[in-house]
Amino acid sequence: MAPYTKRIKDVKFVIPADQDPAQNPRMEHAEMKIKPAHLGMVNPGYGSAPYAPTQGHYGQGFDNPNHDQNAPYQSDQPPPVFYENTDFSSGLDDKTIRRAFIRKVFMVLTVQLLVTFAFVAVFTFVEEVKVYVMANTWTYYVSYAVFFVSLITLACCGELRRKHPWNLIALSILTLAMSYMVGMIASFYDTDTVIMAVGITAVVCFTVVIFSLQTKYDFTSCHGVLLVCTVVLIFFGILCIVIRNKIVQLVYASLGALLFTCFLAVDTQLLLGNKEMALSPEDYVFAALNLYTDIINIFLYILAIVGRARG
Repeated sequence: MAPYTKRIKDVKFVIPADQDPAQNPRMEHAEMKIKPAHLGMVNPGYGSAPYAPTQGHYGQGFDNPNHDQNAPYQSDQPPPVFYENTDFSSGLDDKTIRRAFIRKVFMVLTVQLLVTFAFVAVFTFVEEVKVYVMANTWTYYVSYAVFFVSLITLACCGELRRKHPWNLIALSILTLAMSYMVGMIASFYDTDTVIMAVGITAVVCFTVVIFSLQTKYDFTSCHGVLLVCTVVLIFFGILCIVIRNKIVQLVYASLGALLFTCFLAVDTQLLLGNKEMALSPEDYVFAALNLYTDIINIFLYILAIVGRARG
């Protein structure tokens, strides 16, 4: 019995005679065992693609001479997109954005402090300015009203403090009002007292900021406790107004300096983004405002301590 030969789409298969349905009726409903005789390949391990290499011409690892180098890339699956690689891009982008955010905050803070202590220097060393502010104390209350309105605006209006340039305009108004108040307060103290307070404040704030940036302890988790301490300090300040005692006022100033030193540590760690609480990179004005008010309050409390201690 001769073997039955059949060609399907130019692919040659050899079917044994005993498995041919036409010559063997028992194989009509049985599964045919088809053995490939020629599938465009001779040696297993070579693909059956149109330009697959064949033994005797070129092997694996060599260029296909029939392949068109200018032909477009064809595949069922598109190549991976770069932004889908989140393990690489997202972490790098987050660190870059966070570092740029920290630099921007400290740049704004530096400008604020330079303006404020320039006011302090003028109010301390220029005798005419000192005499004028002592004779016109009403300007202090005007500047305090401007500062309070600006502070409430930046603290409560989230869209305004993120919208350029209105956030910088509001921050500039607040800085000028605060600088006038601090300069006017400093004018009531001796020059040596003001210089000592500035030096102590610089050392304390620099130490706290560096420590907060390096330590693994999370100060942001203590934010609620500090708010409660602030309320207690406010009531203690009201008590100091009633009780005119030098020791009580020294204790009040010391507690105030300690409290805002803790606030400085918390607000510094809010910049990092790797703690329990963090600020958005869009809130660079609000972050600079927090650090600025912390440093100014530390300076004012240290100025009060040094002034009371000196007489």
